[in-house]
Amino acid sequence: MDRSYIQIQSVSKLFGLIRAVDQVSINIGRGEFFSLLGPSGCGKTTLLRLLAGFEMPDHGEIFIDNAPMSRVAPNRRPTNMVFQSYAIFPHLNVRANVAYGLRRSKLDKSAVRSRVEEALSMVKLAGLEERRATELSGGQRQRVALARALIMRPKVLLLDEPLGALDKRLREEMQVELRALQQQVGITFVFVTHDQEEALTMSDRIAVMDQGTILQVGPPREIYERPKSRKVASFIGQMNLIEGIVTGVEKQFIQVTTPMFKSIQVSRQESAIKQGDEVTVAIRPENLTLSTKPQEGGMAVTLRHSSYYGESTYCVVGPRTSMGDVTVSMQNYGGFEAAGEELWLSWSREDFVLLET
Repeated sequence: MDRSYIQIQSVSKLFGLIRAVDQVSINIGRGEFFSLLGPSGCGKTTLLRLLAGFEMPDHGEIFIDNAPMSRVAPNRRPTNMVFQSYAIFPHLNVRANVAYGLRRSKLDKSAVRSRVEEALSMVKLAGLEERRATELSGGQRQRVALARALIMRPKVLLLDEPLGALDKRLREEMQVELRALQQQVGITFVFVTHDQEEALTMSDRIAVMDQGTILQVGPPREIYERPKSRKVASFIGQMNLIEGIVTGVEKQFIQVTTPMFKSIQVSRQESAIKQGDEVTVAIRPENLTLSTKPQEGGMAVTLRHSSYYGESTYCVVGPRTSMGDVTVSMQNYGGFEAAGEELWLSWSREDFVLLET
């Protein structure tokens, strides 16, 4: 994939003394589903508005298909935007809402009608052309907003948390539909969300943002399994963060001593790590295993408490005689019920991640 279709080059945006976007550089590929993920106030929506032309950068430049955007008005850019609020017109029916953007075009009525039918079929709203906004469900209103954006055939579709107003079940259904729609139309989607599962489910790549900067860019699996920093590891799913000191450095792994894990091996990454360094290592709850029987290479622990979540049980465990505890996720398991139960914790060194910061 050519990842130079959208080029965001050293872009900054200030609001007074606040740097909403700070020296951000990203390349996004043609036909890529690219997500901007981060907590509220991290700058992701501001960056989307810079792409749309609703805000202008104080520094840097944005290119779309090799064309600089700094002097291009929003209505002249090859982009269209879908907002969280949908912004559909309540006094118009579905057909008129979808056709609204074509009003100033020179297309004849038959061509407009054909384009509307095509767009409605694409978002599974065929047959609802005469309904007004008040007669539509939340999911249907979201589809109308998508159809109105897609009917203009933009090179880039910008989506600002478009699923945020939907309930959990409908949101999950729309995640699948939106991803399938993007693959069908083949245009570039830039998607803003604060929902980690949403980004992991739908994206080709994810940029994790915080305080106006990019912390890490990569495919969902890389972001989840190999976070580079403590902030990324903490924000994406649940993660056990463990402080320790490097007590040995080998070619393939390092030895880390922690208050809880007396000594653990962590696969070594390309870093100038040395003996005596203070480090943070991380492991996902699902990569730890609990058993009632001793396991080679593991350690004895005591169950602090457990929480049942249906498809999985989260157990917090720690050694009886030393500090610290970790969370273990046991999928499709009823759970260990008695606090104080003696168990055996085991892991694989490949599942530990050494964090840079």
